[in-house]
Amino acid sequence: MSSSPAAAPDDVRSLVVRTAAIEDPGPLLDLLPDAEQTAWVRRGEGLVGWGVAASVRTSGADRFDDAHDWWRDRTRTAVVRDEVRLPGTGLVAFGSFAFADDPGDSVLVVPEVVVGRRDGTWWVTHVGVSTIGSVTGVHPTAEPAHPGDVKFSDGALSGVEWEQAVAEAVRRIDAGELEKVVLARDLLAHTPSPIDVRWPLRQLAEEYPSCWTFHVDRMFGATPEMLVRRERGLVTSRVLAGTIRRTGDDAHDLQLAASLARSSKDLEEHEYAVRSVAEALAPHCTSMNVPEAPFVLHLPNVMHLATDVAGVIDDRTTSLELAAALHPSAAVGGTPTDSAVAVIAELEGMDRGRYAGPVGWIDASGDGEWGIALRSGLLEGSTVRLFAGCGIVAGSDPEAELAEAQAKFVPVRNALLPPA
Repeated sequence: MSSSPAAAPDDVRSLVVRTAAIEDPGPLLDLLPDAEQTAWVRRGEGLVGWGVAASVRTSGADRFDDAHDWWRDRTRTAVVRDEVRLPGTGLVAFGSFAFADDPGDSVLVVPEVVVGRRDGTWWVTHVGVSTIGSVTGVHPTAEPAHPGDVKFSDGALSGVEWEQAVAEAVRRIDAGELEKVVLARDLLAHTPSPIDVRWPLRQLAEEYPSCWTFHVDRMFGATPEMLVRRERGLVTSRVLAGTIRRTGDDAHDLQLAASLARSSKDLEEHEYAVRSVAEALAPHCTSMNVPEAPFVLHLPNVMHLATDVAGVIDDRTTSLELAAALHPSAAVGGTPTDSAVAVIAELEGMDRGRYAGPVGWIDASGDGEWGIALRSGLLEGSTVRLFAGCGIVAGSDPEAELAEAQAKFVPVRNALLPPA
């Protein structure tokens, strides 16, 4: 079952779009105003936007198809003047999609203003309905304020209850019902006043520059996992599965990285994830490169087994369609997919919402970047729901998995805290 948006002016009138090059206005996240922001930033490059020129919400099993149909209609009728002509210029939409078919709430939004940076080139895109004014420069905004004292509490399950869910998942894996399942838990952060999302976004971008810092419709975070990038005929995907927590001691962490690279449990988990991505991309590619062994990705709080899969696309499939084909990968669902998703719904005790769903952007050519909404939180006024998940396979230890989940809460948890 899918939802269709009610008729609105932006549904029947053409979008008018103009992109122009600008001088360096400063860090992208510093440009965001205090409302209706969108962001996709890594190492100082990417896209930020504000305002809403057009948007659509979809749900159900057809949420990706419905959103893509809407986007195709917007691009067909848009009047575009693009003076820069790079991926991410011209008409661009930011999206965040639900993990599950039901329940679920997904969104695509076209901002009124988008500012981008790529390879030393800066640009601004203005979008209007039927007409736009002159394209103007952009300037940094006022510093966001911290919301005050932050208190944390358990979400749907306590730590003990979640360990019991992990133990039950392992029992089912041992019984042959499935090979792998990713179980997530949530944590609640409470503040005395509503949270300005620009605060955690800036902290995340500073602490995790190698991740993609994002915000779309109250869903924000810093994901280390690129579900799919499509750019001028090339397709890439970064697969992460298999995790170990860092200690802060560099010598010890190198030993841990070596043990992670040899861990049969983590290598098995990683193999399932890589295989699911390669099998989903293969029908769309004339050639693919799937490395035989993963590398260890070092982040400030954890280390992951990682594999970069690449291919040459042989059809007109867009980045959003590729994201839909890949979701849910074994890295966030499990293997076999249907069995894992059923176990998730039964054992997690919560609605994931858009956690672990695709998040990113698409342009009018179909190019775009879609990450997986990990290391993330959902803004709900003065409360944030933080999410973390772990891949469960035969041999998984519930206590160790809980410790791993706690480590994965750290990025967003720390980003909400006041400065030291």
